[in-house]
Amino acid sequence: MWRLRISSSKWIATVASIWILCSCGADTFSIYSSVLKSSQGYDQSTLDTVAFFKDFGSNSGVLAGLLYSAVTVNNNSGGGGPWVVHVAGAIQNFIGYFMMWASVVGLIQRPPVALMCLFLFLSSHAAVFFATANLVTGVRNFPQSSGTVVGILKGFLGISGAIMVQAYGIFCKGKPSTFILMLALLPTFVSIVLMTFVRIYEANTVDDVKRLNGFAIVALIIAGYLMIKLILENIFSLPLLAHIITFIFMLLLLASPLGIAIKAQREDSKRFSQMFSGESNHSKENQAKDSVDYHELPDGEGHVHDDLDDKILPYEEGMNLLQALRTINFWLLFIAMVCGMGSGVSVVNNFSQIGKSLNYTVVEVNNLVTLWSICNFVGRIGVGYLSDYLLHTRGWTRPLLMAISLAAMTTSHIVFASNLPGILYIVSILVSICYGSL
Repeated sequence: MWRLRISSSKWIATVASIWILCSCGADTFSIYSSVLKSSQGYDQSTLDTVAFFKDFGSNSGVLAGLLYSAVTVNNNSGGGGPWVVHVAGAIQNFIGYFMMWASVVGLIQRPPVALMCLFLFLSSHAAVFFATANLVTGVRNFPQSSGTVVGILKGFLGISGAIMVQAYGIFCKGKPSTFILMLALLPTFVSIVLMTFVRIYEANTVDDVKRLNGFAIVALIIAGYLMIKLILENIFSLPLLAHIITFIFMLLLLASPLGIAIKAQREDSKRFSQMFSGESNHSKENQAKDSVDYHELPDGEGHVHDDLDDKILPYEEGMNLLQALRTINFWLLFIAMVCGMGSGVSVVNNFSQIGKSLNYTVVEVNNLVTLWSICNFVGRIGVGYLSDYLLHTRGWTRPLLMAISLAAMTTSHIVFASNLPGILYIVSILVSICYGSL
């Protein structure tokens, strides 16, 4: 009986979400921008125009949000679910990247710039559908730890670029066009295979944070492992066999969340069986007491948490898109996100061109993308935990942390303008952490 339940739990849904997001290859435009520019005969201005539509697609989440809301209104009816959003994302991902690859290798006639803009828009817009389906489902499965689970999932999405760069180094070294084909096939295949596991489970348990911390530890280990490998690659010339072995080890690390999920589901099953099969009221009272004790916070911190739940959460949950558009808070957040994320995206999109102007090699540019992905992960997962902690213990709102991140990013761009030796590595670290925290 337990084996039947293990395939349909919120823990397995979280693992499936992690694997789907790890395959997206976020922020890897710099890997193939040079071959796209040369094969299509673009100048820098045209490449920037094409990159704009890529960025526009990756930051246009309205359609994904509306579709998710539409297909999950009656979650228990079985007629829809997050899998519909995954299918929409998979279709866009395959069409966008495959047509881009076909254009680069000459399989089809060179398309007009407007059509290429559409290809890049679709490819990046697909990532929004993947992110929406997995992040919102994670929030609904873990409502008491929403900031934590969002930080974890966004962290894995951020580090997906570094993971895909490792695969690029082994399977398509020196062939950015092959990397485009890999982006067309891998995320599409992974999402189609795993999408049925990503479902909404409204039931909540008392110690979800402890289990979620296990996923975060795995993510930190992967990030640290990739950072160490990046340092070693810059010091030594590793043979192909070493790259293959380290890549296999990374895949084993990516598989480890499944063990955490199985253990968590086993503990949940035991707890639920004890709760519903207890023969005395005394055992039921103990179960209720344990649940209450876990949520109590020392030094009056629980009062802060309760007040925030009463004042903030009902207001947020009861607001739809049209209502949000009529509030000043929405537009303040919108302007802040456009200014902050726009400047960050302009840096990562032009790593290849900036690196060439500073005489960086192709390997060094790829290392910059990996470094950006790792530090982007640190910003995503770090602020996810920090926002939950400060909100529940200090009453600090998340927009305050956003303002701090924007101020730090402004400082990073000022440092970038100083044109010091090796400044691109420093900027990659600073801007990516701030970008990931937004």
